[in-house]
Formats: sequence, structure tokens, C-alpha cells
Amino acid sequence: MTAETVAPAVATETRPPLSPTAARHLATVERIAYGAAGLATAVGPSTDVWQMHAAALGVGAGVLCRLWTRARSREEGWGAALLTASYKALPVLGLSTAYGVSLATPGATWWEVAASVAVAAASAVAVPLTRSRGLRRAAENLPAVLADQEPAEDDHGTGYAGDLARHWAASPVTGTTRLAHVTQYHPGRPDFEAVVLAQPGEAVPGSLDQRAVAAVFDVPVDAVRLAPVPGHGPGRIAVQVAPAEYLARQQNQAPADQLTALWDARVSSPKGVAPGVELVGHRFDADRIVLRVEAPDSELLHLPRLPLARALGLEDPELLMVETDGMAQGVVTIYAEHPLMTVREATPDDLRMDKHGRIATGLRHDGRPARWPLYDPELGALTDLLVGAPGSGKSVTLLTLIAAERINGVVSVVTDAQDGMSLPEADGRVFHFGAGQAESAATLAAFTAVADYRQEVSAANGWGSFILGQPWRLAILTMDEINRMIAEDCGLPKPFRGWVAGMLGAGQITWRKVGMGVRIAGQSLHLEDLGDSEKIRANAKQGTTWLGRVNSSMTRSMATDMTTGTVEITPIKKYFGVSGSAELEAAWAGEEAPTGPTTAGTAWMIQSGQPYMSRVWRAVKENRTYPGLIALMESAPLVDFTPAEADVFRRAYDEALLIALALLDGWDGKGEMPGGTATSEAAGTTAAPSRVPAPPAPVRSLRDDVIDALADGPLRTREIRHAVGVGIEGGPASGSVDNTLSKLAEAGLVSRVGHGVWARTEPSDETDDQS
Repeated sequence: MTAETVAPAVATETRPPLSPTAARHLATVERIAYGAAGLATAVGPSTDVWQMHAAALGVGAGVLCRLWTRARSREEGWGAALLTASYKALPVLGLSTAYGVSLATPGATWWEVAASVAVAAASAVAVPLTRSRGLRRAAENLPAVLADQEPAEDDHGTGYAGDLARHWAASPVTGTTRLAHVTQYHPGRPDFEAVVLAQPGEAVPGSLDQRAVAAVFDVPVDAVRLAPVPGHGPGRIAVQVAPAEYLARQQNQAPADQLTALWDARVSSPKGVAPGVELVGHRFDADRIVLRVEAPDSELLHLPRLPLARALGLEDPELLMVETDGMAQGVVTIYAEHPLMTVREATPDDLRMDKHGRIATGLRHDGRPARWPLYDPELGALTDLLVGAPGSGKSVTLLTLIAAERINGVVSVVTDAQDGMSLPEADGRVFHFGAGQAESAATLAAFTAVADYRQEVSAANGWGSFILGQPWRLAILTMDEINRMIAEDCGLPKPFRGWVAGMLGAGQITWRKVGMGVRIAGQSLHLEDLGDSEKIRANAKQGTTWLGRVNSSMTRSMATDMTTGTVEITPIKKYFGVSGSAELEAAWAGEEAPTGPTTAGTAWMIQSGQPYMSRVWRAVKENRTYPGLIALMESAPLVDFTPAEADVFRRAYDEALLIALALLDGWDGKGEMPGGTATSEAAGTTAAPSRVPAPPAPVRSLRDDVIDALADGPLRTREIRHAVGVGIEGGPASGSVDNTLSKLAEAGLVSRVGHGVWARTEPSDETDDQS
């Protein structure tokens, strides 16, 4: 290639037009002169100054003579010159004529003055000298202006190449660059290559990128390619615009290439749903597409599930699953249909523990077993949380776990605060079944007593951890419908709720070390209601959280409390295969909303802060029970505590049941319990010390501490943190305080009264104590 230059255009010499400022100044001077001449014309004829008379008449005669000379001239353009000269002479001739008439008329009359003033005023408005000068300047410049407006000689060439060059030059984004050396690949196709040339000594602007060139020619961005010209500097750049080739490539593109292009355009691009997240691998299976993704350097991976489904063109977001390692790696799976729509029934082999203490409670979305640890060989017993609305499959999940406990020789203690209606299959098939609110609380107290007994024995023997079967069995307390016992809106007395929550909170400190786990389940679950919510939250992250179909606010709450936030947890729908678009179409058509197979048993399983979608093994209900689950329970012998533990449990249960009934009847836990010494008599001994926690156990939640800290008036967030013990040993974390403030604000108990300033709201008329 040879260097090319652009010859600069030769400018035509033109006189600059009269500027507005100069015109205003000239007009002002002209008006002052007319005013003075008008005054002289009005006053001069009545004086005896002959020099003034001679000057006024002489100026008029001279101007008239000049006009006569112009009229006799026949030079080119004499007509225009005569009109201009006449226009400029009108004020002088008018004032001179008025002066002569006034001088010839004897005396002084009013019309002499009026005529002089009228001529001077008309001249001041017309300012003919100024206007004629501007018109003359414009007339002189007119040929040059017309010459400049003539189209320049077109040096872009002819044909398709010339049209492209002219199109390039007409675009405002190309600046002073030129499109040269245009080569069309085929006469019948618009594809071409060319060279973009900058002005000599200049570089091609960086703004002329792939997107800008695509905009110039109105083609897809991917149809444009830019590259340096070999052997040349930044003053020229090679460009290829091939929309026909791009279209053919798109039509014949392999699925993998199409997927990569879609991901690059809608997900990882700067305006995508996950900027910078790279697609590093993919796999096409018969019923799914599996993607391996990675976050940019020094960034954590975050893939919002719903926006990602939208970007990938999925109408049903339930067909897209996301799993991450909590750092930078992730797997995205796209299914043809929901993978958990059908699952089989459980077998005894599914429910036997592996060496890590885990059983298979169902299937993950990708077909792998959903593993649930009954205990951890390193940590000991665990704390599990289960939340699900009626029909979500919570009861089947609990019964599956209880069956697994019996198969693996685990002591099962079960409570059902709904009078045994939630888990009737467990009645008579576990070590102990507490049906009802008082019975559930007494069962919890008896379980606590056994834990205290184990702790005393462990301390006496110097045991610091739990080993399965040495000497005790693993024991797990399952508490269903816990929300009916501790929630603020459950209608039970506060001392009773405080007693139950206090025992649950206290158990989080030592239960796992003596092989006694707890499984807390309910239709709704707020950790603030569970006594020491911080310890329960921390222990539950070591265990398993099962989040079934609940409302969106509960889903957000549990996701905030129990996950790392790298995967978006969305509410589970009631039916499989019913997308939001299908429901919208039904609403538009005025038809019934579509239904499909129920999602019962489908849940988010959260372990170590990482969630994944799963579904529990299928259970068939017959005559209002699950015979398959009953058969699994009865496939192994009933598991009991040791005789010493069983004795402690029975005695504590009998004693605690009286306390629970008294608290439910209105006893506030202070003073003598109604019935006097009936507790000791019922226990059958007066010598053995009571192992039942005293009611009500002192319960101080972070929520209570925050509200009390604001009792004396508004405080800043950092002052609240200091007041509740952030930074001291055993104190809450700053994030926990911030989350508590947000939840209290949602509940209407506190409000933000300034930037970072909180205050309690006005107290309501209702009292916290209910009896």
C-alpha cells in the first residue's frame, strides 16, 4: 500500500460581513447625526447666520449633483448603484429641502418644525447609510459564497466502492477519516474489505471501534472485523464488513458456537446479567445442557437465577439450576423439562448411613443422591431446620428421616405440636412421641435432661466429644409444628414460649458434644423466636436446612440467614411445568390457570451455606397414612435409650408435663407452681434432683437487646452495636445487628429517623403477655 494524502481545499477570498456590534455602533452614530441635522433644520431658517443657510443648501445641491452623475453612468451594475445612492441620499435631500422651504417662507410656522422633525425621525429609523453598507458587503461577497456552495468535485469514485466511500464520509462518527482501497468480495453480495485512512500525521480515532463501524453501515456488530495494516502505523486500519457471511455463519452455526455467542452477548458482556463471567466449558446431554462458568479474577461468582433465565431465553426459570463453590466456579444446568418431576420410593439401602454419617433422602436436580447427614463424625450431632407450607412435603421428609434413624440405630424422639396430626405414622414407632403443645414441651425438657445426664457422665470421664456407640447411641429430637409453640402470634402465654425457646437455645451449646441432635420444623420459622438465634443459625449451617414451598418473604428471610448469597433462591411453585408466561396467557384469555404435577417434596437443601434443588423420595398415601414409610420404620427394631437414660427421660417428662400444663394455664413461672409438690409425687422420688430447666428460662434474643438499647431514645447504628455487645467475646456480629434492625423495621417496631439513626416506634395498645 502507498501512502495517500488529502489535498486541502483553496479558500475563496471574501470580505467578512458587517458584525452586529459594528452595525450597532454605526447606526448609533448615524442616528445622532440625523438628530443634530433635524435640530439645525428646524432652528436654522429663523436665524440670520448666512453661513448655515449656505451650508444646508449647498450640501443638498451637492448630493443632488452626485445622483445626476450616477444616473448618467452606464457602467455594469449602474442600476443597483443608483438605487443604493438614492437610498442613502434621501435623508440629506429631505432635510435640505425642508430647510430651503422654511427659509423661503416668511415668519415661523409650526409645520416647518414638524417637517424637520419628521424627516430626521424617519431617517433615524431607516439608517440608510448603515443598511446600505451591509447590503453592499453582502452583495460583494455573494459570488464567493455561491462559489463555496458549489459541490466539490467528487473524488470518491464510482460504483459500489464510491457509494461506500461517500456513505463513510457522510457519517458524523467517521470524522476526517476516509475509506479507501475498497474491495467487494462478490458483485452480488454486500461484503467488502477496505482501509480506513486518517489525515497525514494523525492516528485513526479510538472511537472508531467495531461497534461504531457497524453503526455506520447498519450491520450486526459481529459482522465487522478490524485489524492493523501490516507494515503501517496507527494512521490506517483494515476493516472487513461481511453481513452476508455473518448471516450464513449464524444459520450454519454449531450448537456449541451458538451457545457461546449467546452467553457472550447476553450474560458476560458489559451490559449482560453477569458481566465478565466466562463460559469455560459445556456439555450437551440428551435432556440437559451443562455449563461450567468462572468469575473474573479477584471477584466472587454471583449468578442471579431469574435474570439469567431471561437472558438465555427460558420461559420457565425452574428449568435452570445454578450451583457454585462459593468462590469463583459454578455450574449452570438447563433442562428440557423439570428433572424432579418423577422420583421413586425410598428403599432401606437409600437410608443407611455412609461413613460420613449421610443418608440419601431423595434426588438432586441432576440425578445425584441428595445426601442428608444424620451426624458428623468430626462435629457430633447436628441441628437441622425444615420449613414448608402445608402440602410442601415437609411431613414426608420428616418421616423419611425418622425411618432412616430407626434403620441406623438412632434413638428417635418426636414431637408434634398439632396434636399428632402431622406425623401420625411416628406414633408408637419411635422411642417417644409427644402429641400436643404441652407434651411437646415436656418431651423437649426430658430430652434436655438426658443431655444433662450425658454431659455429667462425659465430664466425670473426661470425654470431650461424641463417638457413635461409645457408650451411647446417637439421639435426635424431631420437633414438628414448632411455630405453634414459640411464634409470637401462636396465642400461647409468653412464659411458656420463653421456656421452650430457652431450652432450645441452651441445647445448642452442648447437645452436639454428647450425641444429641435436634431437627426443628414448622410451616414458618423465624430464628429470632428460637431463643439463642445466633447459635442456632451457626449450628444449622453445619447441618441441613430444608426450604420447601413457602411464601416469598420467608424464602428471602431463610436465604439471607442461611446462605452465602452466591446463588439466588427463588420460591418453589405449587405445580411443575406451569411457567409465569403460561399463567399470564391464561389470564389474558380469561381461562382457568393451568396446573401440572404437584411439587410436593421439592425443596432447596442448604448445606454449608450452599443451596441446591432436591426432592424427597416419593411416598404414596393410603387411608390417610403412608404405608411405605411405615414399612421402612418397621423394617428395623425399635431403638431405645440405655436403661439409665430412659429412666432420666421418664422422670423428667412427668415433671415437665406438669410445668408445661401450668404455664399454659396461666402460671407465670414465679412462685409456687399450682399443685404444690405434685411434681415430686408424680416422679415417685423426692431425693433425686430435678433435671428439668426452671421456667421460664432467661431468654435474651438479639432482637430484645436492640429494642432495649433504643429505650432511652434514638441511637446511631454504631452505638446500637456497642450497646448489644458487638466486638466483645460472645457478642453478636455487626451484620447480625444490621439484619435485626432491618427485620424490626419491617415489623414496624423501629424506624429510621435520620441517616444511620434508629428509634423505637410508638408502642401499640397490645401487650406482649398473652394468657
